[in-house]
Amino acid sequence: MATLNTIIVDDEEFARSSLYFLLQENCPEVNICGIAKSVNEARALLQNHDIDLVFLDIAMPGEHGFSLIPQLQETNARVIFTTAYDQYALKAIKANAIDYLLKPIDIEELVAAVEKAAKYKQLNQALNQSVGLKNLETDFKEQKGVNKLTLPSGQGYRLVDVDDVIHIEADSNYSVFHLKNQEKITVSKVLKDYEEILPEERFVRIHKSSIVNLKYVKEYNNKNGVVLLLENGEHLAVSRRRTSDFFEKIKAYALLQSEK
Repeated sequence: MATLNTIIVDDEEFARSSLYFLLQENCPEVNICGIAKSVNEARALLQNHDIDLVFLDIAMPGEHGFSLIPQLQETNARVIFTTAYDQYALKAIKANAIDYLLKPIDIEELVAAVEKAAKYKQLNQALNQSVGLKNLETDFKEQKGVNKLTLPSGQGYRLVDVDDVIHIEADSNYSVFHLKNQEKITVSKVLKDYEEILPEERFVRIHKSSIVNLKYVKEYNNKNGVVLLLENGEHLAVSRRRTSDFFEKIKAYALLQSEK
């Protein structure tokens, strides 16, 4: 099984030491590279080590555990949240955490979470590190005809057909993919990252919080500003400053379809 370079981030000494010994006794694949008492200390460890896994407390004095997520998004490190409170579960899921463990930590749940992290790393290696948006951008530029997106999920990656994406909405620092099967996938990347790699002849940024696939635009009207009706029944507004670009793109798309 893959070795996991790991750090523990928790402001409570007992919690840090307890988790350290649980990992030492039950998870031989874990290589603990450092222990941090704060998010700031964790940042320093991430700069000095190639980390695969972070055990991260949430409610800490000073910076909240979630404030470390933006830096983690720049690496291949994944997170297992460890907390005494369960109200953060939804936010942890949106952060694409490997798992969410409540204190006191159950040994079986800990072992299962570490196994998930190890499988994630193995998948990452099997794909020759061809994950993340930088690699996706390369795929789109260098491989004509690529029509799939690799979206990070809690236990690995989801391959999604570009044609199945109806629209993408921004949710703070996350992007929510709305698929034609009515499934929604939340990814911890901003909308602009996907705007840069999606085929521009089909995907149009219509608002600061929306990208739409023209394939699924059923109709639109401009009685009180331009509003789109999508095939899944959703209505999306086009911002004023993006209206002109939208009309140009949809006319070009309609012309392209008529020529096929």
